[in-house]
Amino acid sequence: MKRLSILGSTGSIGVNTLHIVNQFPERFEVISLSAGLNTQLLKQQILQFRPKIVSVLNKELSEALQRELPNVPVEIVHGVEGLIRVATHPEVDQVVSAIVGAVGLIPTLSAIKTGKTIALANKEPLVMAGKIVMEEAKRNHVQILPVDSEHSAIFQALLGHRKEDVHRLILTASGGPFLNLPFSRLHDVTAKEALNHPHWEMGKKITVDSASLMNKGLEVIEAHWLFNIPIEKIIVLIHPQSVVHSMVEFIDGSIVAQMGITDMKIPISYALSFPERLNLKLPPLDLSKSEALTFSPPDPQKFPCLKLAYQSIETGETMPAILNAANEVAVSAFLEGSLKFTEIPILLQRVMEEHEVKSVHTIEDILRADHWARERLKVMIERGKACY
Repeated sequence: MKRLSILGSTGSIGVNTLHIVNQFPERFEVISLSAGLNTQLLKQQILQFRPKIVSVLNKELSEALQRELPNVPVEIVHGVEGLIRVATHPEVDQVVSAIVGAVGLIPTLSAIKTGKTIALANKEPLVMAGKIVMEEAKRNHVQILPVDSEHSAIFQALLGHRKEDVHRLILTASGGPFLNLPFSRLHDVTAKEALNHPHWEMGKKITVDSASLMNKGLEVIEAHWLFNIPIEKIIVLIHPQSVVHSMVEFIDGSIVAQMGITDMKIPISYALSFPERLNLKLPPLDLSKSEALTFSPPDPQKFPCLKLAYQSIETGETMPAILNAANEVAVSAFLEGSLKFTEIPILLQRVMEEHEVKSVHTIEDILRADHWARERLKVMIERGKACY
């Protein structure tokens, strides 16, 4: 019986994780959950899985949830401190880190410091503070198991092979909803169009990032830290069919690929059960009925965010945190209708150019950079600097 903490239980990854827990009640027990604003779904999860402690966004939501569950034996906490308590509960064996955004950094790092195994779906801890997170994991003998389909694919392809035999990692990208849209039309695309992903059902922020290919850029940074592979050995290929989830090319020319249907329960279950596999009873991938599998390099004109991600990790230190924070604000503004899709990379580049890179020694260095980037981008948007 593995005892779980799920950070972001009401999001796509969290919901799918609980589907697996429900399917294998003899294998998993839910000890703690966290959610943001969706307290109604969290309430249902509490009643079904009976966690010992849950965390919500703020005190008001906490008090409201307590009023709705007067006779349920669950402790309800809130804020960053609440997230830390959920992630570090003494009975928890493994933490599923699935909170979207930078808010996932502190609870994930706290869980690592207390020796919890991490099933990592949240990119931001490694994007923002990869060196600190990986050093802390090594110090505490903590295993970080990837949940992203791409990183799970690479993790599986590397098993049984020597790292020194790796020539490069190949991350595949669907290309998102705008892959075949002419560049001239990108300026006027709507949030609704950006959220219409051709294959995956994800949260709004990550779906917009997929449309801009920023998501793939963040995955490049994450892969660099997770697998300790130089950034110049990590490439991205557009693979619209989303059948090959990623590949590893070795120095003898061999390429090992992981393939499967587009269902996040597969990589989630592998992170939960590793080194075993669970019988999920999902429909198989029938290659005899698949369309042709194609691969092509990304168009740098249509997807400038990918180049910005490479630039940020090549610069290093505080720059990836700057990019990540600015992107979170820009995507939020796009979803609210106050920023055009093509203005996102323009503003990100300006924030990166204005940032005075600082060395990273502590997590506070990261948090200061994160705060600066958010405030700077907000000012740019308010002053209407996204112009041509």
